[in-house]
Amino acid sequence: MTTIQGVWLPVITPFVDGAVDVVSYERLLEHYLARGVRGIFPLGTTGESPTLDDHEMDTLVERTVRIVAGRVPIFVGIGGNATRKVVATLKRLERHRFDGIVSVCPYYNRPSQDGMLAHFTRIAEATERPILIYNIPYRTSVNLENDTLLRLAELPNIVGVKDSSGSLAQSLDLLRRRPDGFAVMTGDDAVYYTMLAHGADGGILASAHVATERFVAIHERMTANDHHAAHSMWTRLEPVVPLLFKEANPMPIKHCLWRAGVIASPECRLPLTRVSPALADVLDRALKDAIG
Repeated sequence: MTTIQGVWLPVITPFVDGAVDVVSYERLLEHYLARGVRGIFPLGTTGESPTLDDHEMDTLVERTVRIVAGRVPIFVGIGGNATRKVVATLKRLERHRFDGIVSVCPYYNRPSQDGMLAHFTRIAEATERPILIYNIPYRTSVNLENDTLLRLAELPNIVGVKDSSGSLAQSLDLLRRRPDGFAVMTGDDAVYYTMLAHGADGGILASAHVATERFVAIHERMTANDHHAAHSMWTRLEPVVPLLFKEANPMPIKHCLWRAGVIASPECRLPLTRVSPALADVLDRALKDAIG
């Protein structure tokens, strides 16, 4: 069984002059593996997956598998709002030797709970690989209720959730009710410490692109039951997190990584652009000692 815990990175996709910057991407993977991340999640929203062509998705998955080389789990983002298309994409990418998938709740068409139950059941039946469900009503306009998620958790290869419900009450209820072995990884970066304190397994955190070792150290200290040290680290890190989402993700993150020389360009694909000059100035001042 794949261990799902610690800090997982929903890795950005770097671009230069409109094309995927494969050199920067491979450098990014080595950079974060060296800093202790416990899982890599390519082709997520932070990776600007809706803007990627099929051949680019294949290239990124292939390069991720080759560079990571089994050091940590790789869960590829394969989701959408048309079940048949999600299954077709899954079948196309399954020739690559990644460990599992992260599949987001269907967006825009706003299915019922029964619709989402059927959607994820069909995906689970189409693969033997482990599946993390990604619940993020902020982006999808639909909330996967805990009762529905726990029914899905009865399927053998639905092994956990990236929980970005936006409701702390819902998240804590899930932690109380989840079955043994069902991983809860928070995707709400601002409540990372709070979720760990209530027993979450870790986080899939876009903000962990910045000051990665601090996010990793917080999980390590919490696992060692040293809550005072973890809280002290989080108190210093917590004010940085909202800045990384003040404008559309991953624009602020890419700006920080570009300033740090980790990627060659802060470029995003339309409709995303670059951070405003005002936010760039704030980020440069606030994060000058936070990247590492």
